[in-house]
Amino acid sequence: MPADLFDLTGSVALVTGSSQGLGFEMAKGLGKAGATVALNGRDSAKLSKAVAKLDGEGLNVAGFAFDVTDASGIKTAIADIESEFGHIDVLVNNAGIQRRGALEELTDEAWKDVLDINLTGAFKVARSVAGGMIKRRRGKIINICSLMSELGRDSTGAYAAAKGGLKMLTRAMAVEWGPHNIQVNGLGPGYFITPMTQVLADTFAFDQWLKSRTPAGRWGKTEELVGPAIFLASRAADFVNGQVLYVDGGILAKL
Repeated sequence: MPADLFDLTGSVALVTGSSQGLGFEMAKGLGKAGATVALNGRDSAKLSKAVAKLDGEGLNVAGFAFDVTDASGIKTAIADIESEFGHIDVLVNNAGIQRRGALEELTDEAWKDVLDINLTGAFKVARSVAGGMIKRRRGKIINICSLMSELGRDSTGAYAAAKGGLKMLTRAMAVEWGPHNIQVNGLGPGYFITPMTQVLADTFAFDQWLKSRTPAGRWGKTEELVGPAIFLASRAADFVNGQVLYVDGGILAKL
């Protein structure tokens, strides 16, 4: 049956930055598709609440608190996940932050924070997970890119640099790891209302501009990223590699 192509039963998925927002929704969606899901976040208390919520919905989940910029912590966490669940079949590199500000005023620390978490963090986690995938000759890696992988906007220079780099890192991973039957793709969300974008949604001028700029005429709903994530994590995407799937309500199609 065609629906079987999207069944993740038996798979183990790690979703970084999944205590809230898009990461939480994707973790829940992968779990409902049958996967065992390892949630991640830096805040142990917030992570525990997220795990408890999904566990209460009958999903097979566990939490692993670690910082995606800490190579040693990542290595320990990946070993713990593989020890508990046996393997990691799907990695969703979702952890990310935003530091808005004019480039000429942006501090070195703010620039470094955004690049370290949004770009280098994705590399460090994927590097740690890839070894097991290579040995098993199967795996799916989904890097959460952004419209800012393609477009720039005032005050988002560091974020655009990180997400543009993540698009090209996705392609590099696809080229290097594709021969091992590992598919590496990106998801590029448009504007979804999350804790990170709430300040923009609450700004009347920006809210009106965005709706006029988006052919769909609205913000995305967090659950609307779940289907694309399941697709890229499933057998349905076995011959999809090195691509970025934009889920943006049509923004990139409009001048």
